[in-house]
Amino acid sequence: QVQLVESGGGLVQAGGSLRLSCAASGRTFSSYAMGWFRRAPGKEREFVAGIVWSGSSTYYQDSVKGRFTISRDNAKNTVYLQMNSLKPEDTAVYYCAAGLHVQKVVGGEGDYWGQGTQVTVSS
Repeated sequence: QVQLVESGGGLVQAGGSLRLSCAASGRTFSSYAMGWFRRAPGKEREFVAGIVWSGSSTYYQDSVKGRFTISRDNAKNTVYLQMNSLKPEDTAVYYCAAGLHVQKVVGGEGDYWGQGTQVTVSS
C-alpha cells in the first residue's frame, strides 16, 4: 500500500513558477514509477509528466515540455514537479500517481493516487 500526499500548489501570476511535491508512504517507493496529472475545470484528467523508478527516464505532455520538470528523490520518498513559465491554461488540480509500470502510470492507470493540490495561474 502506498499513500500519496501532494503539496506546493497555490496562486501564481502568469510567467511565474511553482514546485509541487508528492510525498509517499511505504518502504517500496523506489520500486514505483510516478506521474503527475491534472484536471482543469470542466475537462478530463490529463497526463502531465512521468518518471521511471530510477529517475533515468522521463515523459512529458507536449504542452509542458521545456517548462515543467519531473524529478524524484527516492531517499526522501518524494517526487517533484517544477513548473516554470506558468500559463493561465495550466490552472488545474494536480494529482500524483504511482504504479509498478511506467506505461500504465503514463496511461492514467496508476495503482495509487493522491488527493490533489490546486494550482491557479492568473493572467
